[in-house]
Amino acid sequence: MSVHAAVDLGASSGRVIAGRIAHGRLRTEEVARFANGPVPVPAAGRTTLHWDVLSLYAGAVEGLRRAAGTGGLASAGVDSWAVDYGLLDADGALLGAPVHYRDPRTDGVPARVFGHWPADRMYAVNGLQVQPFNTVFQLAAEAGSARLAAARDLLLVPDLLGYWLTGAKAAELTNASTTGLVDVRTRRWAPEALDVLEESFGVPARGLLPDLVEPGTVVAPLRGGLGDAAGAPLVAVGSHDTASAVVAVPAATDRFAYISSGTWSLVGVELDAPVRTEASRAANFTNELGVDGTVRHLRNVSGLWLLQESLRTWRERGRRVDLADLLERAARLPALACVVDVDDPRFLPPGDMPDRIAAFAAETGQRPPGDEAGFTRCILDSLALAYRRAVHQAAELGGKDVEVVHIVGGGANNTLLCRLTADAVGLPVVAGPAEGTAIGNLLVQARAVGAADGDLAALRRIVADSVQTVTYHPEGPQAPWAEAARRI
Repeated sequence: MSVHAAVDLGASSGRVIAGRIAHGRLRTEEVARFANGPVPVPAAGRTTLHWDVLSLYAGAVEGLRRAAGTGGLASAGVDSWAVDYGLLDADGALLGAPVHYRDPRTDGVPARVFGHWPADRMYAVNGLQVQPFNTVFQLAAEAGSARLAAARDLLLVPDLLGYWLTGAKAAELTNASTTGLVDVRTRRWAPEALDVLEESFGVPARGLLPDLVEPGTVVAPLRGGLGDAAGAPLVAVGSHDTASAVVAVPAATDRFAYISSGTWSLVGVELDAPVRTEASRAANFTNELGVDGTVRHLRNVSGLWLLQESLRTWRERGRRVDLADLLERAARLPALACVVDVDDPRFLPPGDMPDRIAAFAAETGQRPPGDEAGFTRCILDSLALAYRRAVHQAAELGGKDVEVVHIVGGGANNTLLCRLTADAVGLPVVAGPAEGTAIGNLLVQARAVGAADGDLAALRRIVADSVQTVTYHPEGPQAPWAEAARRI
């Protein structure tokens, strides 16, 4: 039975998942896992956060070799987080490690860009939620640098790994749509965005960007030097991890909202066309392009990052904390005793999250949590509250009837978070698959090489028939959640 390999790069780890499709079911196996995270590097008077992309490439290569060793490799695909990029020189060599999206180099940059391209006109073209780390702002921040002056190509992270694996340069559309440089109406590079970068910031955008390709495009065969993996086709999957995760939503109808829950939470609905209204812009919703011509109308919510950073902080202080124990203790605490706005800018960079949460609580007239379990409950209550707002707004702004919420990604394994989300949103929550991104990656590449067929609904039936899910039904009234929202 032929094997498909998904290289799935997350903000805290990367992995390679091997998948086989037979009799309408997908079987998966993790064949490699490797660490990932920000690397602070001092240079030019400041410390910059980078990604160790060479280590990620080494992990991907080893994983592809292992996947090929389990059977004939039929295809491979790469997905990752969005917006970050590598620059190549005229020889095709990497000009330094990609800068991490949490680096503060873009502080204040959106306002500078809006001085040349007003926010409402920008939204009418790219339909994106304003995030300081969007690629358009990163490029404006990098204007005038020696690195940019030497650059001849710009490749987003999954496209960069694809280039090293095949020698072919391409920009997969779902990830490119997060840059702010794509026109969501035409699904092509946006001339207005390129003009602003070139004329106002001196960034040679047109010369840097490769051709766009739709998800499902066979890019090129894998290079030699990859053992038994060499020669297998690399498929441009939904290379933005959320695009792949939404493919793996095991929905029976189109009346669903989704939460791709991990370090970030992406909360929204799937539509046939972008929503570029002033109401959508004011609500800071984004329109990211999806597989099979779809649009993901969503809001980025700062996800389990707050809990991950809290755990790191406590452990650095020498406290022995176990996540399973914390979640069990948190579940016994009163609901909504303290809540924070998880999207407050103070929570974006790495650092002491418990201290920041305590400061936010004090500023809003709340008593800060008293211990680690209290902080854990505060974070999860606050996430559920953010999910509530985003789901309801996504449905209203997109004109979508929503009957169920699907949680995919690592957050699907967090029983307390799933239960709180059902209570907060007031709708059933279906949790799973936890490896949704890798599964969506596998299904798109399998379809591209003829191992699966059908539309998105057909691919989702394969998911539904292949994975176990857990359904959580809402309990209790909605009034306490509405009152908690008013506190922040």
